[in-house]
Amino acid sequence: MGFFRRNKFRQSLDPDEIFLDASNLPSFDNQQFEGRIEKPISKWSIYMLGALFALVGLVFAWQTGMLQIARGAAFAERSENNHLRYTPIFSQRGVVYDRNNVELAWNDPQGGRTYIQKPGFAHLLGYLGYPTKEQVEKEPNRYSPKELVGKDGVEEAYENLLAGQKGIRIEEIDVSGEVTSNYLMREPEDGKSLRLSIDARIQEKLYGLIESLAADRGFGGGAATLMDVQSGEVLALVSFPEYDSNVMTKRTDGERMSSFFNDSRRPFLNRAVSGLYTPGSIFKPIMALAALEEGVISPEKKILSTGSISIINPYDKTQKTVFKDWKAHGWTDMREALAVSSDVYFYEIGGGYPGQVGIGIKKIDEYSKIFGLSKKTGIDILGEATGVIPTPEWKEENFDGEPWRIGNTYHTSIGQYGFQVTPVQMVRATAVFANKGHLLKPTLLAADKSLVKREKLDFKPQHIQVVKEGMRLAVTQGTAKGLSMEDVSVAAKTGTAELGAKKQFVNSWVVGFFPY
Repeated sequence: MGFFRRNKFRQSLDPDEIFLDASNLPSFDNQQFEGRIEKPISKWSIYMLGALFALVGLVFAWQTGMLQIARGAAFAERSENNHLRYTPIFSQRGVVYDRNNVELAWNDPQGGRTYIQKPGFAHLLGYLGYPTKEQVEKEPNRYSPKELVGKDGVEEAYENLLAGQKGIRIEEIDVSGEVTSNYLMREPEDGKSLRLSIDARIQEKLYGLIESLAADRGFGGGAATLMDVQSGEVLALVSFPEYDSNVMTKRTDGERMSSFFNDSRRPFLNRAVSGLYTPGSIFKPIMALAALEEGVISPEKKILSTGSISIINPYDKTQKTVFKDWKAHGWTDMREALAVSSDVYFYEIGGGYPGQVGIGIKKIDEYSKIFGLSKKTGIDILGEATGVIPTPEWKEENFDGEPWRIGNTYHTSIGQYGFQVTPVQMVRATAVFANKGHLLKPTLLAADKSLVKREKLDFKPQHIQVVKEGMRLAVTQGTAKGLSMEDVSVAAKTGTAELGAKKQFVNSWVVGFFPY
């Protein structure tokens, strides 16, 4: 067995086995650490560093003790007496303009809200008031009890846009109520301005016409809507009577405010979008188009109106139930029936009669919905009502299971019985005849192409043209002759619906379009 033994003496040495001696090597560069070796840290240095850490710890412990023990009561008292207050900084509301940049609502120099001093704008613009308790509790970050917010009209509908975003200031308050420090957490952001599609001149004029007509004829209220039949822009949206936006916002005239709340004519009801009314004969153009589309009659076929039709009474076969026309019109075709508003003609094409097929109540319901009745139009204002189309299901639900009768179909065919619509629904439905079959979404904003929403309805153009001609004949020869003018050609349809158990009240309407 052999083994290797390291030689005690070697020819060379490794560099790390040599102890350098800088004093014996004067050529080394001491600044570059040549000729030096590392030395261990002395025990004295370790002791000094430990003493320093101990001193810092003692000072920290002493300060903590002073804060918590010696001065703790004083700081606790200050904490109890001081508190943080989050103060909202309200932003300026945006200005509301009409389509011609006429100011309708703006801010006065002291920050209050002021509205145009002309009649007819209250329901359109709305007013400002304090948020409800429910609003504050539900959305505390959005609503402040001291902040005025939009109530009614575009002030409410476009609250988020007009109001902007309020800022927040954080303040430290001492026991005496003095602000000891404050910090601006968020800058307020002013609201954006709004340009409406409304023409202020037309708005004011229409309101004045309705007001004078109501005073002359004894009507309790009225509404008017004017819409661009191509874009859906609403040029006027009027409801009479109205409140005063300035009085409701400033809240300084308690007597006038009380007069609004106590007025039996309901001045806070926006009749144009929230009022529900029996349409009467203004429904007949829809009935005429439905009958043509369903092929139950040709435009040229004449129906005789002697002033009424009668059918056997289902409860007493020896008796007849009579359905009256408002007058005897003789033989009338569809255009003439629209012009003179013959009830008998529409009884027969709606419910049927010997020698004439009717479209029936299901089709009446179907076409009414195609024209947007019993649905919200989507107009950009809150509180829009939906309305009612009478059907067998509706009658069963509302009349203790009573069955549907042919007489109910007759009355529905002329826009009565349980029919209820809003003025804004009817202006949209009437526009279908003017724009070749498009159902529009009304808008209160001055529209660009991106805002126009229209649905093409699948009606034959020649059928729409027949109804248009009948509505034009109503102005030149029929019930709407009061709208006959030299400078502009109008097509229209009038309607009068009797209301009440004794029919002591009426709804009077006129719908139409121009130029024909």
